Amino acid sequence: MITPIEKAISNANLGYNPTNDGATIRINIPALTEERRKGLVKQSKEETEHARVTVRSLRRDANEAIKKLQKEGLPEDQAKSAETKIQGITDDAIAKIDKHLEAKEKEIMTV
Repeated sequence: MITPIEKAISNANLGYNPTNDGATIRINIPALTEERRKGLVKQSKEETEHARVTVRSLRRDANEAIKKLQKEGLPEDQAKSAETKIQGITDDAIAKIDKHLEAKEKEIMTV
């Protein structure tokens, strides 16, 4: 199992070069330089944007479901109320995502 694990670590594109001695895998993790820290922050921002897109996609799917229910007889005021609640949930989720990104950036950039 050591060889597949070593290949998986190499293929994960984390910037680590694993070595094995037959029984264990060793990974030399260098100290974080400012350049590496900036790279990690950039990667964090990309993941954050992916999370935002996912939340917005879920909002869109929920709104489409509401419109479908509205065509089937759901009253318009209930549909608007549900859309408002969904928008509130979406705003809260995106605010939490942004808050986590801010904290993670601060953590990464702290020497």
